Amino acid sequence: MNKEALIALGLTPEQADKVIEGYGTTIPKSRFDEVNNAKKQLETDIASRDKQLEELKKVDAAGLQAQIEKLQGENATAKQEYESKLKDTQLSSAIKLALTGKVHDADIAISQIDKTTIELDTEGKVTKGLDEQLKTLQESKPFLFVPEKKEQKYKGWDPASSNLDKDNPQDIGSNFAKEANSKGAPAEKALNPWGQ
Repeated sequence: MNKEALIALGLTPEQADKVIEGYGTTIPKSRFDEVNNAKKQLETDIASRDKQLEELKKVDAAGLQAQIEKLQGENATAKQEYESKLKDTQLSSAIKLALTGKVHDADIAISQIDKTTIELDTEGKVTKGLDEQLKTLQESKPFLFVPEKKEQKYKGWDPASSNLDKDNPQDIGSNFAKEANSKGAPAEKALNPWGQ
């Protein structure tokens, strides 16, 4: 409270001066609570930090260093395993792509191939090592491979080129057409539909 507030309460100016001299100005309760809560929080924080410091005193620095080194080793091993699995996956995918249409089951064929001798280019295509192994595998286990389709030529008469006269190429359809057109002509001029 200040002097004006004391006078408003009914004190004389002299009395208000004496109260202020004896007690000074008062602090609002909200400000007091704010400062008091901050003090309590600081005391709690200091106690918590003191406890943490005591726990840190108990920690063995050499033990921590050993644990850090162990974790670094585990991380390095995990990274190598990840890179190995990634390389194996890329290699398997490239081999499957190269075997597409050549084998019945790519997974079985891949299990029979030594992946360590196969090399890939920067685009992930097989460049070396697969053809030799496939040749050997095809000789030892031909049942894994899809037989190559050979062009089949049927033996016998080829209707499109049935006429043996190369100078006058005609097919049977042409001969029948000529036969139909020559109806009514004398028998000696009638054409044989078989080209004879």
